[in-house]
Amino acid sequence: MKKINLYLFGILSSFLVLVSCSDDNNGNNGAPNKELSEEYYSGGILGTAFIETPFAYEQPTPAVEQNADFSLRFKYGEAFFEDQFSTNSSGLRSGLGPAFVRSSCITCHPGYGHGKRVERYRANDFGNGYLLVVTDENDNYVGALTGMPQTQAVAPFLPPIDESGIKIEWKEYVDEFGNKFPDGETYSLIYPEVTIDRSAFNVPMPDFYKVRLEATIGIYGTGLIDAIPDDSLLAQYQHEKNLGFTLNDAKYMPANFIKEVDGTSHPGRYTYGLTRGTLQNGPGANAIWNITNVTRSDRKKHYITAAYATAMSKNITIQKALGKSEQEIYDYLMSENLPAEMADEDYINFMVWHRGLAVPAARNLDDPTVKRGKEMFYSIGCTSCHRPSWTTGSDNYSGDPMVKGKLPQYPYQKIWPYSDLLQHRLEMVNDIRTGWCRTTPLWGRGLSQKCTGASDHLHDMRARNYNEAIMWHGGDGKYAREKYRKLSKEDREALVKFLESI
Repeated sequence: MKKINLYLFGILSSFLVLVSCSDDNNGNNGAPNKELSEEYYSGGILGTAFIETPFAYEQPTPAVEQNADFSLRFKYGEAFFEDQFSTNSSGLRSGLGPAFVRSSCITCHPGYGHGKRVERYRANDFGNGYLLVVTDENDNYVGALTGMPQTQAVAPFLPPIDESGIKIEWKEYVDEFGNKFPDGETYSLIYPEVTIDRSAFNVPMPDFYKVRLEATIGIYGTGLIDAIPDDSLLAQYQHEKNLGFTLNDAKYMPANFIKEVDGTSHPGRYTYGLTRGTLQNGPGANAIWNITNVTRSDRKKHYITAAYATAMSKNITIQKALGKSEQEIYDYLMSENLPAEMADEDYINFMVWHRGLAVPAARNLDDPTVKRGKEMFYSIGCTSCHRPSWTTGSDNYSGDPMVKGKLPQYPYQKIWPYSDLLQHRLEMVNDIRTGWCRTTPLWGRGLSQKCTGASDHLHDMRARNYNEAIMWHGGDGKYAREKYRKLSKEDREALVKFLESI
């Protein structure tokens, strides 16, 4: 179990262990001496933490706890997730900038979960897990900006986008059912309208651009998803194609697989856009660099565009402040041989932590209402996209040479993420970029309010509860949505209670 504070382990940690075990007994979800069905082990035997406190998303897996070296590295890696990087040129967690998205990872992932819905875009607002998605008339990223546009900078540099020009308006939406179930119960739907004033950009912009929001995803259990074999992902894709589902076929053409640093290629499994194939070259390995712009030995360049470097180098105020010429500033910003600001050992620790995060155990699955909800979830077709379980493989992919053989492994575990890990169309107003979105894993989401302070859902957190999330489903999800809509109020509530339990 995670030690809540590195300086207060001792008695406090022991007390929390006793309390959490007691809670588990009372909740019928994992007392050590009790026989449990396999579904309680959401992350398998090696990847499940039996705790439902506000720290449930932050726990190390049993695979980590059983290895003293992993346990120590996990603690050190955790610090790099939780603490802010600084603008200092030397020292621990230095190197922030010149432009950056956030100064710390946990700002976007409160309680290690998803970001929450917010009314304004400010990078330093804790819990704002939004990333801006700025695209052109063809829905391609605007080339002058990075894929994750930056709104912060280290003086005298300017951010590519000035946050004061970003506006988020939440609008009401009425669906084809008038936001009413057949039994008369009503519901509310909202969606975000995001605009950025042209004057807020510090880089050249095309005549047309549009803005969408994408929220951060929960990071617990990412190591377990990493352990699912590529063949299993491809088999799931073929299975759903045979059933007639509309999938993003291009993602499963070998030519479009994601190439890793070791030369191998893999189908995407991470991010809404399936842009990352393995954890070793995936969310955390990429984000710790491009969110903060902190360089390391394998990424000795800034995460910026040539358009940004040109704009900054031509700025007379920046030239005077730095005492550098236009060419010198441009060369610095675009250099691909910068000093490493994050030590290799720190990066390895960070990746041990990232791959070592457990999934909270399922809860109360023996409750009669939860059982009824599970029956509804399966019978109305939710499992067509939210596949309940997978089995990991040998989990021996070496990946990034820097972490080869140094990360916790999860061979042959039956896990319960409740996702097919494929892309379907959402078909909703102000849709996600391209319209394709990976099915979100549902495991652990029932603890979101407790762990993060919010329980919002979907790619931009427009759904404030499970009910709204289901009623936003389009595309391949329409069939299950219609079945859900016609359930009795009692059965709808039971289905939601099941979702809160897994």
